[in-house]
Amino acid sequence: MSARPERVGLSGERLARVDSHWKRRYLDPGKIAGALTLVWRRGELAWLSPVGLMDRERGRPMREDTIFRIYSMTKPVTSVALMMLHEHGHFQLDDPVHKFLPGWRELRVFEAGAHPQFQTRRAERPLTIRHLLTHTSGLSYGFQFRSPVDAAYRELSLGVLDRRFPGDLEAFTDLLPTLPLEFSPGDAWTYSVATDVCGRLVEVMSSEPFPEYLRRHVFEPLGMLDTGFHVPPVERDRFAACYQRVSREAVLLDDPETSRYVREAPPRFCSGGGGLVSTAADYLRFCRMLLNGGELDGVRLLGPRTLRLMTSNHLPRGADLSEVARGLFSEVGYTGTGFGLGFSIGLDPVAAGHAGSVGEFAWGGAASTIFWIDPREELIVIFLTQLMPSTSFDFRGQLRSIVYGAVVD
Repeated sequence: MSARPERVGLSGERLARVDSHWKRRYLDPGKIAGALTLVWRRGELAWLSPVGLMDRERGRPMREDTIFRIYSMTKPVTSVALMMLHEHGHFQLDDPVHKFLPGWRELRVFEAGAHPQFQTRRAERPLTIRHLLTHTSGLSYGFQFRSPVDAAYRELSLGVLDRRFPGDLEAFTDLLPTLPLEFSPGDAWTYSVATDVCGRLVEVMSSEPFPEYLRRHVFEPLGMLDTGFHVPPVERDRFAACYQRVSREAVLLDDPETSRYVREAPPRFCSGGGGLVSTAADYLRFCRMLLNGGELDGVRLLGPRTLRLMTSNHLPRGADLSEVARGLFSEVGYTGTGFGLGFSIGLDPVAAGHAGSVGEFAWGGAASTIFWIDPREELIVIFLTQLMPSTSFDFRGQLRSIVYGAVVD
């Protein structure tokens, strides 16, 4: 049940602008089918509002328990899972990845050419687990369309978003080091499949399949019963349709009735960088655990100091992303934003050009979803919709303006 927003220092009248904004700007013109917005503050649910349709083709209204593809909002979950193993002493951040994945020892860096005839040079330093968690690994994503390395990712189905890679996580991480890096580890920041490699490290260190580790050690302890790498057929009616923006219209991209997500068991390839589905209620439990220093309802996943380490800026010399990013894409703005171990980190709201707090942490997903956690304001915001790509509209900046404008105490 929602609290009165005023009880937690929010204006209910101002929060109501969220729904009117989505309706006027996006629902009525047909730019999106529907959305769900959640605001949690000072230990209470202050706003939970589904609007529009979760399945336009069948006229199904958006529900509070709708299941969404969260894509890269999977990355913080995978990062938490790996850091839980850190707390068991399995690794140190600056351990080389080849300590656990021997095929990653002799990495090469792209200089010229195209797959399979690349010209390369030896990487200047070993790839470490810190490089993976901070996206300073030199790995890439096939959808960036900026280099011959990206093209090779697409050729080999290493893009992960299309879910067509034919092997499992082990096969995926065996194939990656046969391609050159974009740069030597630590030299720059580029959004990449690095978090998928983190998922494989979870498997190697725990001796458990990655989806099983998440289920047993994260989802079940936190009560995230609708989160996983597939949607059981019995829950199909709760699964939102996914759309793609084409010529200013939202065109059906993934139909719940035929989606590869709907199946009896997880797929062979479970992407730690973008494979999960979840609900607002489930992801809120994950966020509440983070806001509460790694513990929720008597279940502790991480120690508070580990979480503090994860939500500190790890970019070289305290830089923000605008100073070190080489890729053309991120789920957040570059200026005034750092990066920790699986999260973007707010460094300077003035430079970023939006209201917020130093130390807030966040990430989004390819279907325009976003979450952020502001410890200073005791605030969690989750926005879920299903429109690709996430660069279609500035949902995140607009929602931020409305939510912080509703904070009155």
